[in-house]
Amino acid sequence: MITLSIIKADTGGFVGHSAVHPDMLAEARREMTRAIEAGLLVDGHVASCGDDISLIMTHTYGPDADLIHSFAWDTFQNTAHVAKDLGLYGAGQDLLSDAFSGNLRGMGPGYAELDFEERPSEPVVCFLADKTGPGAWNLPLYKMFADPFNTAGLVIDQKMHAGFVFEVHDLQAGKRILFDCPAELYEMLMYIGAPSRYVVHRVRSKTLDETAVATSTQRLSLMAGEYVGKDDPVMIVRCQSGLPAVGEVLEPFTLAYGVAGCLRGSHHAPLMPVASGHAHPSRFDGPPRVVALGFQIHDGKLIGPRDLFADPAFDKAREQANEVMDYLRRHGPFEPHRLPLDELEYTTMTLLTERLADRWTPMSTEVATPAGTGGRG
Repeated sequence: MITLSIIKADTGGFVGHSAVHPDMLAEARREMTRAIEAGLLVDGHVASCGDDISLIMTHTYGPDADLIHSFAWDTFQNTAHVAKDLGLYGAGQDLLSDAFSGNLRGMGPGYAELDFEERPSEPVVCFLADKTGPGAWNLPLYKMFADPFNTAGLVIDQKMHAGFVFEVHDLQAGKRILFDCPAELYEMLMYIGAPSRYVVHRVRSKTLDETAVATSTQRLSLMAGEYVGKDDPVMIVRCQSGLPAVGEVLEPFTLAYGVAGCLRGSHHAPLMPVASGHAHPSRFDGPPRVVALGFQIHDGKLIGPRDLFADPAFDKAREQANEVMDYLRRHGPFEPHRLPLDELEYTTMTLLTERLADRWTPMSTEVATPAGTGGRG
């Protein structure tokens, strides 16, 4: 049994929230090399998307392992020290505690982890996103595992006919539910169509009895009690042999679909699929970016990555993202560009509500003219 873990954190932005400084990546790679040489990890790869560092690791300790989470925490602490020495923005912002407490639950960093028995050929795609939240994966996961117009295998691959089970989390209530698809597809769509609250966490093949997907579902604002950055989710998708092919897994990203995020995490914007070298959002802290790194896992080793969105086939999606971004930006502070008020509770909206509370009066009451403004004659 091998475990594939992606653990990510924003420990400092260069410049602003746009990228990770090379010195921080070098520090993470040094720590990764030490962990592999010491036998803690089977293999590892350091990647970035926007201002987030992602540690992609294989090991034999299973999900939520203290040793692996502790290693990631120490590595992020080290990169935060580098960021502070360089005076970078938001140094250590995703590290919500001063001390590690066993695993990373509720501590700020996001993670997705899968354990599985390696197949003779084990292709996986690791998705990294920046300037958006965990619900960003809902639409593509529906298309990958439940939409035959996207995934031909649902029609022509007998191993996929039985469908898949989706594990959906209610991030506000702290509950989960399993949807058996395609039988409960319409019921599931009612929930996952509201990605700010309901998030697909895992997808499992009924025929293979194998978990195919793991996503990060951490919400920084719910943990910190205030806005400290968007959640910048990661996702693992296993491919082929009774699961969607690599091409079917990538196909949903040919649409620059709308997600919540962008500047201050308070806007709707299109998700742009990009090569890793272009995963540095700048315009209005966006558009939000997604990177797809493909690996073959063999004896626990990460063969790769292959930068799957470094392909002109996704040029049209990138053009579409720029067009949609132009359209939405012209709305300024108005919805639908700005998120609805119930999703702005961790911004200045709460302070404004408190400060102006006494100035709201029933509509049946005459409103006095503000002092000093005079009246109409």
